[in-house]
Amino acid sequence: MTKEKQAALRKSVMPYAKSQTKTSVIQLLNTILPFFILWFLAYQSLSVSFWLSLPFSILAAGFMIRSFIIFHDCTHGSFFKNKKLNNFFGNVTGVITHFAYEKWKKEHAIHHATSGNLDKRGVGDIWVMTVKEYEEASKWERFQYRLYRNPVVLFGFGPLYLFLIANRVNRKAAKRQERINTHVLTLIIVSIYLLIGFTLGWHVLLMVQLPIIYIAGMAGIWLFYVQHQFEDSYFENESEWDFVKAAVDGSSYYKLPAWLEWMTGSIGYHHVHHLAPRVPNYHLEEAHENTPPLHQATTITLKTSLESIKFRLYDEENNTFITFKKMKERLAVKTAENTTA
Repeated sequence: MTKEKQAALRKSVMPYAKSQTKTSVIQLLNTILPFFILWFLAYQSLSVSFWLSLPFSILAAGFMIRSFIIFHDCTHGSFFKNKKLNNFFGNVTGVITHFAYEKWKKEHAIHHATSGNLDKRGVGDIWVMTVKEYEEASKWERFQYRLYRNPVVLFGFGPLYLFLIANRVNRKAAKRQERINTHVLTLIIVSIYLLIGFTLGWHVLLMVQLPIIYIAGMAGIWLFYVQHQFEDSYFENESEWDFVKAAVDGSSYYKLPAWLEWMTGSIGYHHVHHLAPRVPNYHLEEAHENTPPLHQATTITLKTSLESIKFRLYDEENNTFITFKKMKERLAVKTAENTTA
């Protein structure tokens, strides 16, 4: 795609980069209210059985994900036209989702500016090693990477690490406002937890709140993972890296059933979002449908997305992800060649 076509593509989606106050307010109402209603129903159901409560917690987790999409749009300044409204509701949904608004706004902006850039990895990304880096890594570094990429660790322990550690700690380069915002939000969350524990009982945190944030966390990590970790995803060094190609070729179109698309705030149209971050979630589908070149983005489904779990290392020479098994075979061949030589 030429530079002219890339510029034209970005320009073609800009008409959708406009928030609509009425739509945003409706989305707040049909997201946050159901979340608290379901939370209350999960709590009330505990008096009968945990197994009666759990389905309500699972549904609440879905609305927590949807709340995160609102939070996400607020960090991009795309949910409301008014900056103060974005900041206010960004912090409110930040409490619900346990994400620090200023911290995530900055780190996510870095993610957008560097996604697919091999020379600028490390902030707001899933850890990706190239084949060459893995070959040159020590046994300890390889072990750490294999452990990190293990599905049990990434999706099983990942939510706890995300909520308890990653979201509570600031970057070294974080400015004062960002640091204060993180600590204030953490203080608010701890205060709410103490209030729930002392008034409703500590078992409520364990049997209602923990399932909600854990399930939402697993689903959130999965969504972020699968939308950049597919076989022919785009990665380039700084000298060759291109923003538009990184957006369209390095972000997938996750084609989900209608109800899941609604619950996840259309974030499956991730290629549109990376191309134009100021497009609010409720315009992503329209932007995709009305922009034919975007139809060529890598499309994955619930079934095919499961294949992404096996892709672990990025092969720069062939522009594709490979499995650990394939890497093991390569290392074995190299070892044999070196022995023969």
